[in-house]
Amino acid sequence: MELLAISLAEAKQIEYDGRSVSTGIFKEPVDGLVKAGAFGLEGDVQVDLENHGGKDKAIYVYTVENYRFWEKELGKPSLPYGQFGENFTVSGMPDESVHIGDIFQVGKIVVQVTQPRVPCFKLGIKMGDSSFVDIFLKSGRTGFYFRVLEEGEVCSGDPIVRLREDPERLNIADAMLAIIKGPRQQEIIAKALRIEALSQSWRKSLEKRRLRA
Repeated sequence: MELLAISLAEAKQIEYDGRSVSTGIFKEPVDGLVKAGAFGLEGDVQVDLENHGGKDKAIYVYTVENYRFWEKELGKPSLPYGQFGENFTVSGMPDESVHIGDIFQVGKIVVQVTQPRVPCFKLGIKMGDSSFVDIFLKSGRTGFYFRVLEEGEVCSGDPIVRLREDPERLNIADAMLAIIKGPRQQEIIAKALRIEALSQSWRKSLEKRRLRA
């Protein structure tokens, strides 16, 4: 497992549905050391803190294996890193092998997986196709968020080592079934709620879905 690229963004104003919207999804790779703190990466903006950012969603991660899938699926070879709005582009971390609660060392920092990424309309804008949001959501290839347990500096090329695997072993692809109606939804919700590391926002959301069942 390796950190292939670190991507950051400043706030950008875009037009959407007749109004101006601020977003930080247009991330681009940077060179050199980047400081990772409790609230994210130095130099990166997180505009919509309700859905992205904060301590539980400090760093968004996407694996290059998913890039290869989408390049083939969309007929778009060589998508640039940062295309999906991620901070860390990594290798060897497909959604099926990463679990909520897993702890990793990335270079000099220690991080923990807190939840899958739930896409919003801004991803559709970035991809030039509003229907892509739903396709991405149901693909099982959404990527995931890190909280930062130990702050420090990271650099592209840093190795990634799994320090702890969560005992529930709820992988990111399966975790997305918690918000998609289906036969396993309540099973996955119950499993996710047992994980202490689960982000607070997802915990609240899943508790509401459990009560409505």
